Amino acid sequence: MNGRLPEGLPGDFTAQLVASCPDAVIYANAEGKIRFWNPAASRIFGFNEDKALGASLDLIIPERLRARHWQGDDEVMHGRESRDGEGDLLAVPARHKDGHQVSVEFTILPLRDDSGALLGIAAFLRDVTARFEEMRALRRELAASKAQSSEPSGA
Repeated sequence: MNGRLPEGLPGDFTAQLVASCPDAVIYANAEGKIRFWNPAASRIFGFNEDKALGASLDLIIPERLRARHWQGDDEVMHGRESRDGEGDLLAVPARHKDGHQVSVEFTILPLRDDSGALLGIAAFLRDVTARFEEMRALRRELAASKAQSSEPSGA
């Protein structure tokens, strides 16, 4: 695509797309400051746009994961290629405003200037907490069932 939209789309198509997307769309600049936060991000993470814009991504990164996140972010910002930018679906825990953990799956899109310098990263995130909890419960049930069936029978 050459940067132009096909004819026949509304003039504000891209603005509507990111603003109305049911998945969170978050853009953070090279310093890790949130510069875009759509309504779905507010729904998923509990922070309104006013609180999120200008804040660090630490807003939604659980404290125990921050060092690892910022190490990887720093490496990517200094030239290391990120496999995450190739459309790989990643799954991580995130933090809701009230402190509870949210399970999210996401992809990222590195945004570059005309010279190729990395300006920041857009992320497209989906809340998969319910599915994650269901899978965890099923794994526990399966493990319990296997343990029970491997017990010697009292003959």
